[in-house]
Amino acid sequence: MEIFIVAVIITFILIQNNTIDKDKFIADNVKYFNMLREDDYNFLVRAKYGETADPDVLFQKRITYGIIAIFAFLFIFLSSLNLLNIVLSVAIGFFIFKSPYSSLKKYYKAHLHDIDIMLPYYLKGLEILIQHYTVPVAMGKSIDDAPDIFKPGLRNMIEKINSGDSTIQPYMDFANEYPVRDSMRMMRLLYRLGIGGQEQKRERLLMFSKTVSSLQAKARETKYKERLAHMEQQTMIMLVVTGLSTMIVILSSMMTMIG
Repeated sequence: MEIFIVAVIITFILIQNNTIDKDKFIADNVKYFNMLREDDYNFLVRAKYGETADPDVLFQKRITYGIIAIFAFLFIFLSSLNLLNIVLSVAIGFFIFKSPYSSLKKYYKAHLHDIDIMLPYYLKGLEILIQHYTVPVAMGKSIDDAPDIFKPGLRNMIEKINSGDSTIQPYMDFANEYPVRDSMRMMRLLYRLGIGGQEQKRERLLMFSKTVSSLQAKARETKYKERLAHMEQQTMIMLVVTGLSTMIVILSSMMTMIG
């Protein structure tokens, strides 16, 4: 324990004096830190911040903040350092390390509804491309015009298909990343569109088109209901405010007359 305490103090002083470069330390041990990296972290970063975000840089910042937190709390507990305080410091550092990931998960879950609304419109554009190209080629050409949140998932799916995976699994992986209404069914239809002869493709494309049109109608209905609910809410707020204001004016007049 005494040796550990001395090591912690010396390390903290060396970091403060820039004798130890923490960035170089993280870079040299990145393979060990990557064991803490969540499987869906890159996807969540790009889903929130777009294609320009660098998950590696953000992950390194998470590690840095976590390590700084551990040393900061060890320094706070220095006068009464024991095993419990060491464990507590590590736990706090791990919590700070995990917080950005939890925030990304909450953002993604909160925007699943938006994804649900956007998916039918993306599929409608894809349907037009499929009439002229194979399904994988059409999906590749659709990426530039796709909503930003779909782009990471589409790229992953196309990479798996181009690497030789001709099964339905890449399509199901995409549906699992975007678990919204009918995503599983639509990905199955897309997979079936990519196999079989030209005659089968026409029949399946017709079925796909009808399904997409149905989803678009549902999306428009959802948007209309949300807009109507918002207008009703605003109207109720206006009526309540107006009623309260009228009551306040009447009460003020009555108090003035009594006075």
